This record gives sequence, structure tokens and C-alpha cells, in this order.
Amino acid sequence: MFATILNNTWFLAAIWIGLAFFASLISIRLGISVALIEIIVGIIAGNFLGLHQTNEWINFLASLGSVVLTFLSGAEIDPVSLRANLKSSLTVGLLAFFLPFGGVWLFTQFVLGWDIQQAQIAGIALSTTSVAVVYAVMIETGKSNTNLGKMILAACFINDLGTVIALGVLFAGFRLYLLVFIAATAAVMFFMPRITKYIITKCGEQRVSEPEVKFIFFILFLLAGLATLAGSEAVLPAYLIGLVVAGVFVKDKTLISRMRAITFTVFTPFYFIKAGMNVSLHAVWLSFGVIAALFLMKVVCKVIGVWPAARGFGMGFKEANYTTLLMSTGLTFGTISAQFGLSHQIIGEAQYSVLVTVIILTAIIPTLIAQRFFEPSAEAMNAWGNVNSNKINGSLKRKENHHAEDTGRS
Repeated sequence: MFATILNNTWFLAAIWIGLAFFASLISIRLGISVALIEIIVGIIAGNFLGLHQTNEWINFLASLGSVVLTFLSGAEIDPVSLRANLKSSLTVGLLAFFLPFGGVWLFTQFVLGWDIQQAQIAGIALSTTSVAVVYAVMIETGKSNTNLGKMILAACFINDLGTVIALGVLFAGFRLYLLVFIAATAAVMFFMPRITKYIITKCGEQRVSEPEVKFIFFILFLLAGLATLAGSEAVLPAYLIGLVVAGVFVKDKTLISRMRAITFTVFTPFYFIKAGMNVSLHAVWLSFGVIAALFLMKVVCKVIGVWPAARGFGMGFKEANYTTLLMSTGLTFGTISAQFGLSHQIIGEAQYSVLVTVIILTAIIPTLIAQRFFEPSAEAMNAWGNVNSNKINGSLKRKENHHAEDTGRS
């Protein structure tokens, strides 16, 4: 009877959407990210309900969820904030990527005995910072528009951009399709903002047919196809396309709200629930010590990289701790990287379960500690930017005075 239900497309779809609905109710009740709850629901369904098998259309919707979610993550980055905090964002973001990437890679290869590609997947998966988690925290606490909040979000982008590039460079096949993919992505990035703006202007707002959303999906599907032909991953160009249209999205909040509603209602539940279903609790139990070691490795590497840099850019003790803990989170890109390794048979189910469990723990524990013990006020987060601005203005004035004195002497 149960096998008959699972073979019926409509019943199977009802089960998956029912799980997503159940996850939404729990998320609202507990105030925890729905993506995290969907992964946990997937773990329970896969380990206790026998729902560990998928089919072609579920796999496609899951892949589509990861692509569109990646695009939206890039589109949420305010380009003005990224430029204004470029030095601090670059420094914090790059350190938050390179140290965990290198540390976890070396630890898994030379201590745990994983082969080099498996260790690279582990390094990439645990080098990430969750834009989704950090963005949700900023929105819920009203800190997304503060100076420090904008810098942290921009640093998250830099961190995850390093992850995207590393995944593409280390695992993309170097062939003719790769050159075509790179050329096409560069061309789309150049023309995408003005074409998107033109379509929105010409078609007007609140069209039932949503031509601008269809256009964005068309571009994402096209580049995803080229990426897979090049032996890479469909999510890689999505983040870059999201970034270049972020300026358009900042001015059109309605468009991004509609895309976010479509994505989180239909697509991402399949991605996150499927990710959870691939976790074997038996393998997790057998690898508990490895999970604890990798969790500590990621967090320690993040602290070593981010905390001194945060203090160096004038953050107070609490603000530096808060920034470091939020940069230690992981979820979307970490699970995408681990899923990439599993689907390409680079890592096995046991290794995947270990990595995803560590990723889930980093989504929960650093966030809770940051909000419970080190959350600064909005005024303090704005004061950081004002202090930096004063330093910059003071430096410029000193240069102008020196230039005037030199001119007077001459």
C-alpha cells in the first residue's frame, strides 16, 4: 500500500509539500530558519519514515531551488554598501573563507585520511558563511540597515564568492564548453542589469504574466545548462547574476518579494528536505567524534581569521565577537557544496552525513551564542561606521593640509 502511494506522482507531491507545510509551522512556532527545519524534517523522513528515495522531477525541483536561492542571495547584497565597506568586507570575507578552507582541507586529508578531492569538498563546504541565516538575523533584529550590519552582509558575499570560485576552479572540467560558459556568463553579467530594467519599465508593474520573473528564470536556466555542460555546477553563475541585478532589485522590492515567495513556497523545500533525507543518522552516530572535531576546526579557523581583523577595523569587543560568530554560520552554500560532492560521487554517504551535520550545527550554535551573549545595539552598530568615516575624513583632511603646505612652500 505504502509503495503504491509512493509510486503515485500526486500522492508523492502531496507528501513532500505536506512535509514543507509542517516545517513552516514549526519554524514560525520556534522562530528558527525554515530552511533549517526543512533539513531536520528531511532527516526524520529519511531515517524513520522510509522516504529516502527520490525521482527525476523531485531532483529537478531540488536543483532549481538551489539555483534560485543562490540567485536571491546575491540579489540581496546592496551594491552601495558593498562599495562603501569594500576594504573591511574584503578583508573579513577573504579571511573567513581561506582559513577554514585550508584548515579543514589539511585536517581531513592528513588527520582523517580522506583523499585530496574529498578533503577539498570538506574545505569548501565548511568555509562558507550563511547569507540566509545572517540576513534573517539582521532583518528580524532591525540591524540590516546599520553600518556594521551592511558590512557583515557584504563580507558574507565575499566569503561565499570564494566558495563559488573554489568549487568551480577545483572541480570544473577544462574544455571548450568551459570557455563558452565563461564567455556567456561574462556577457550576461554585462547586459543583464539594463535588460532587466528595460523589461520592468516597458511591461509595467503587477502584470499577471510576470514577464520579468520569466526572463530571470530563462537566464538562470540557460546558464545552468551551460554550467553542467562545462562539467561544473548549476548554482555557480546564479550568485554572480544575482549580484549584478542587485541594484535593480533594491529599487524594485516588489519583484524580489514575488521571486522570494515563489522560491520558498515551491522550490527550496524540495532542496532542503532532499538534503536532509541524504543524512544517515547511523553514520552520524558512528562519526560523532569526527563531527565534533570538524565543528571546532571550522569555528576556530573563523575566529583566528575574523576576530583580529574585526578589532583592527575599530570594532568593540562585543561587536567583534558578534561579527565573528555570524561569520561562523553555514547552511545554504555548505549544503550545496556537500550535495555537489555526493552527486558527483566524490564523497560517500557517510562523509556527506558528517559534513551536513556540521553545517547544521554551525547554523544553530554560533547564531544562538551571538544573539544571546554578544548582540550589540543598533546604535553601536551604526557608531562603528561613523567612527570609520571620521577616521577616513580625518585622513583626507590631513592629506589636503599637507598638500596645501607643500603648495605654499613651492
